[in-house]
Amino acid sequence: MSKSHTAVPMIDQFSTISSRYDALVCDVWGVLHNGVRVTRAANEALAAARRRGLAVVMLTNAPRPSRDIHDFILSLGGTPDGWDAIVSSGGVTRDLMAKQGKRAFYHLGPKRDETVFRGLEAVPVALEQADYVLCTGLFRDETETAESYRGQLELMLGRGLEMICANPDLVVERGPLMIPCAGAVADLYETLGGKVTWVGKPHPLVYDYAKVAIEQVLGRSVEKSRILGIGDAIRTDITGATAFGIDSLFVMDGIHAEELGLRGSEVNSGTALAFHARQAVRPTWATHSLKD
Repeated sequence: MSKSHTAVPMIDQFSTISSRYDALVCDVWGVLHNGVRVTRAANEALAAARRRGLAVVMLTNAPRPSRDIHDFILSLGGTPDGWDAIVSSGGVTRDLMAKQGKRAFYHLGPKRDETVFRGLEAVPVALEQADYVLCTGLFRDETETAESYRGQLELMLGRGLEMICANPDLVVERGPLMIPCAGAVADLYETLGGKVTWVGKPHPLVYDYAKVAIEQVLGRSVEKSRILGIGDAIRTDITGATAFGIDSLFVMDGIHAEELGLRGSEVNSGTALAFHARQAVRPTWATHSLKD
């Protein structure tokens, strides 16, 4: 039987495999919280991993600085004993923009994401005056889609503007809703022929930042074979971990829950097998939800 038609090993508790690893690179939205509330068992599992000596770095595609992510998790009921450091697409994007200096840019995204560039020399301007575009999301993400921006994207393409995409996610959970993200807009721009710099999973730059953070926490170098990526999205979390050369744990009760046909804590093995057979990459492990 080919590997694509064999079951991904299922675990009920992270503690059964934690001794294999020195560090975790864990997704935030979809594993630790769903945009409305923190999953208590996940927070406790990460805290338990830290107590066993593992470094825990949260890696999120959220287009905001790490401090904002920290505060948002706490506002949803999370506790900071669950992580050592947070690496965000917004924080890495801020570094990239700082290197651009005083160049003018157009911000395509909601006002709440302005902390990405606040305090930098970079100058926010109208699209017509911009040297490049920063995309952090949609202005009205509960009513718009990427297609709502086709006209603007065509104008950008005509001017040859590069787009920095600060969140490669296509969609994200917000309670019961699936909300389009910056990645959907950037994907359409790239399809039209535009140049996109992708900041976030599954692209390697943010994993380099995460590995540096891990080694700072542990005070030593760490082999990739001793790092585990945890996430709920095949396209970003699992693909990114695989491309970076680390193992991965797929959390099924997240963005793919409906596709997997999850009902409460029940996992249909046949549906899961068929799901993984359709994917270009396979996780090392799978679990219904993250718990210790």
